[in-house]
Amino acid sequence: KTGVEARHWEAVGRLEIGTTGFCTGALISDVLVLTAAHCLFDSRTQERVDPKVIEFRAGWRNGSAAAFRNVRRAVVHPKYNYGGPDADFREVANDVALLELSHPIRNGRIQPFAIAPRPVKGARVGVVSYAQGRETAPSLQQECRVMARQFGMLVMSCDVNFGASGAPVFDF
Repeated sequence: KTGVEARHWEAVGRLEIGTTGFCTGALISDVLVLTAAHCLFDSRTQERVDPKVIEFRAGWRNGSAAAFRNVRRAVVHPKYNYGGPDADFREVANDVALLELSHPIRNGRIQPFAIAPRPVKGARVGVVSYAQGRETAPSLQQECRVMARQFGMLVMSCDVNFGASGAPVFDF
């Protein structure tokens, strides 16, 4: 998407995690970003990443962002247990984190997303992310469907890749 169409996704941002990689996050208030908890762990050491090395780049597109903010604090779901690449699939239900930004984002162009109830089986959904191959701009991955709800998770037919972790799922 380009121009006016891309404006709808400016509250989706790329999370730069120090020098170890990146994830996707969604602005849900002027100071809170929702993302995946595993993004906050170093896969080599399995230690938590210092929130001070995380930067949220709202609407990151081709080297510029609608807003840049450092992260002040990161809170991982209390039942999340980072298990690295060999984690139990049931951990996905708790793989959620909130990032508190150092300063609010209030510029009118970026509107935080509202949290909606989980979509039901058969619902049409889409994932907007900075997945591998699309790292320079947020992209809406092909529309997919919710196939089931199991163990507190949505099972979706969406095709996701590295970098899509933490990306919002939109219910159409």
